[in-house]
Amino acid sequence: MVEQNLRYRTDEPVGDPAVTVDAFADQSNATAVRIEPGDDARALLPHLDRIALVEVNFPAYTDGRGYSAARILREHGYAGELRAVGDVLLDQLSHMRRCGFDSFAPNQPISAEAAEKAFATWPEVYQKTVDGRPAIWARRHG
Repeated sequence: MVEQNLRYRTDEPVGDPAVTVDAFADQSNATAVRIEPGDDARALLPHLDRIALVEVNFPAYTDGRGYSAARILREHGYAGELRAVGDVLLDQLSHMRRCGFDSFAPNQPISAEAAEKAFATWPEVYQKTVDGRPAIWARRHG
């Protein structure tokens, strides 16, 4: 399990180790899964009710596939912990949160104060989000 740095949930942290998407399909008792680049998050959709933690690996900050995985899971009703791990940078946190990530385990430490400042950088959004904030166009047009 990746050591956690920043977590924005009120429930208890998941202590189970995350298994790969392929291994998850073969196990009936796994509650934590790790999505690697190239894995299809849609393979988890039939099992969302038994998953407590999904770790999404970002091996390089330039690899944005994890954003899509997060969005797919949240839009299909996944309510468990969604953790971004790996090469997660401060200036990405706000965008990751908009896609549904609620915990972060970056390779390089990020202080809670810096993270809160990053989250507050763009209080208004133009695109539909899964974090509950209405888009500006939706607010303008009721």
